[in-house]
Order: sequence, then C-alpha cells, then structure tokens
Amino acid sequence: MKVIIPLAGKGTRLRPHTFSKPKPLLRVAGKAVLGHILDKLRPLDIEEIIFITGDMQEQIEKYVSENYDYHAKYIKQKELLGDGYAINLASEYIKDDVLIIFVDTLFQTDLSKIKDIKSDGAVWVQEVDDPRRFGVVVLENSHIKEIVEKPDEPISNLAIIGLYYIKNSELMFHCLDEIIKTNIRSKGEFRLADALGLMIKNDARLEALEVDKWLDCGKPETLLSTNKYLLSDGFSKEAKTKDSVIINPVYIEDNVTIENSIVGPYASVASGCVIKNSIVKDSIVGEKAVIQNAALNKSLIGDNAIIKDTFRKLNVGDNSEIDFE
Repeated sequence: MKVIIPLAGKGTRLRPHTFSKPKPLLRVAGKAVLGHILDKLRPLDIEEIIFITGDMQEQIEKYVSENYDYHAKYIKQKELLGDGYAINLASEYIKDDVLIIFVDTLFQTDLSKIKDIKSDGAVWVQEVDDPRRFGVVVLENSHIKEIVEKPDEPISNLAIIGLYYIKNSELMFHCLDEIIKTNIRSKGEFRLADALGLMIKNDARLEALEVDKWLDCGKPETLLSTNKYLLSDGFSKEAKTKDSVIINPVYIEDNVTIENSIVGPYASVASGCVIKNSIVKDSIVGEKAVIQNAALNKSLIGDNAIIKDTFRKLNVGDNSEIDFE
C-alpha cells in the first residue's frame, strides 16, 4: 500500500507561524503535527509515502528524512486548485491500493482494520453537531450513498475527517481526471469528494468507518485544544528545572532551561527554550524561544521568539521579539 499526504496548503488561519514553516510542521504535544500522523502509519506495511508539497518542500523533506525511514517521494504542487487536483498529481505512481491523509486534523482509530475492508474503499467519519461546516456522507445499507460538501441543509451528521482508503485506485484517478477535464468544481476547487461521488455513481462501494477521536489543528485555538487533549492522553514529558513548579500534564523537551517559573498545566515547551521568572500555561512554545518576566496563557510562541515583561495572550511567530519594558 502507498500513502498520499497533501501538504501544499498555505495555512493562512495559522499565520504568522506559517509564514516561516509549513503548517504540518507546527508542534503540538512535543511533536510536529506531521510527526503524529506518520507515527500512526508504523503498524502498516507502507511501500511508499508520496508528499504533495508547496513552496516549503525542503523543510518537509528535512523533517521526514531526519525522523523517519519511510521510502518517500515529493511532488511540488505549483497550482493550488484543490485537494482533488493535488492528489491527482500522484496518479502515475499509484497502481494498487492507497491511503490518503490530510493534515488539518489528527485522529485516533485502528488503521489495522484496513486489511478487513472488502469493498472498494473506506472514508473515515465522525458524528458532529453542525454538519454544515463539513463534507458529509449519506449512508444506505451501511455503504455510502452520497457525499455532499458542506450541505446547506443537515442531511447527515457524519462528517468526513480527511482520511480515506481506496482499493480501486484506478477508478479513483479516472474520476479525478474526469472532474478536472470537465471542470467540475466545488467552491472553485477540484475536490476529492466530487471524485468519490463519481466513483459511487460508477457502482463503487465505499464504507464509512467512524474514528474514536478527531482533533483539529487548523486554527490557533484548536491547535491549543488539541495540545491540551494529547497532553491529558499520555503525550507528556518532564525535565529538570531550577526553583520552579511543574503542573502536569506538560511536554518539556530536552535542553530546556526553566528557572524561578511555573510551567503548566497543558504547556508544550520545545528544545532549547529558556523560561525565567515566568508563568506559562495552556501554551505551545517553539524551539529556542526565550520567555522572561512574563505570564502566558493560551499562547502560541514561535521558534527563536523573545518574550519579555508581558502578561498577555500572544500569538507570536518565529524570530519575533516582544518586550514591554
């Protein structure tokens, strides 16, 4: 089995952090979002992972090569014409079954169930209160009858989370080609959901599998919420401190200096950080950031940022300096 991971999105809702790094490399609970996803693939027999990248492809390649031994291929997406267009770029490299994973969200589910799928594929879903914000599936006799992108009327509460397994990849790419050639777009973009809908019209049988947990990483507030959940769910780590108090759960990486401070709960602190005379809770702090004489809550602090003499909620990008002295 091969895997396609589209990564070319601009991540505008997570600016300023995505000005200097791709969204999948933002950290949550001590690891890049992409790292959490790649860890989920370890139990599977993966032949190759195809990354559809954007302008920051080199950062993605560096992260993957330094942390994982998967056989990888990188395709740069030059035109942002939708997720269906992105996936279709990998068509010449896929001959058999394929797993497609979007990186806006993390998930908890047993991917080993893939081997038990007898139909043409599966779409992972979760029940939601307001289905109008998502693509949804409509079921008939336990299989997907219809896929609707952000319906105006709530025809189903089973939202698509961005995880797909397709056994009949030849039919999927045929349908992707068809929607691109005939210019079938949803809100201006070529969408995988439309191609899957065309597959169903061509008698493909797709199952809907429900995930145990669906965690959004697409906005600052949801990234912090996901960080909080993962820290509470076992992704925690402490480190040595000096004259400080650590309130669990936290994830404090190695080579961090913490003096005369209170850190936690729900704080993730990356390698090389210095925290002195400060309080940091419910926040994510990037690599080599410096925080002095500050109190931070519900904040995102980028790599190499310097924060001094402030008591605020902050969203500070890489290499920034905030000093209220």
